[in-house]
Amino acid sequence: MPHHSRTAWYVLGFFVLVVLALDQASKFVVEKYTPMGSLKVLVPGVLNLVHTTNPGVAFGLLADSPAPWLSAALVLFSVTVIALLSWLLATGRAGGWLGQSGLALILGGAAGNVFDRLLRHSVTDFIDFHLGSHHWYTFNLADSAIVVGASLVVLELLRDWRHAGGGRA
Repeated sequence: MPHHSRTAWYVLGFFVLVVLALDQASKFVVEKYTPMGSLKVLVPGVLNLVHTTNPGVAFGLLADSPAPWLSAALVLFSVTVIALLSWLLATGRAGGWLGQSGLALILGGAAGNVFDRLLRHSVTDFIDFHLGSHHWYTFNLADSAIVVGASLVVLELLRDWRHAGGGRA
């Protein structure tokens, strides 16, 4: 297990808290100052601000589910993921600096979305991104942190695989 300096722990904790704070602050502003369902073009043909909520999971899956247990199940799943990520970081099993940073971003994003589910039973989404006919599902800063964090983890895995000789034919 790699040794972690106290400074490294503070930096990782700072990543988690910054993601959580920025996510919750941005959702607060959207909820307070934009009506539900509103659309404001920020960059024509690329980026809109849209106030929506998602009671389901990523990409709107299960959003129309009438299951009364769905919100509780999603919170339980999210808390389990948060516990696993915290354990990986705390025990030094999160890889190198790139992987640790990635898991910290994922942890902050997961905490932001679970916070929404606990308070509102749904997640507030507002970033509407599209290029031409390619349109992404509406998302939020927590989702962005999760994607960037997962990308960092994959980059570290690919780098380690390549350095270990896995990239040779």
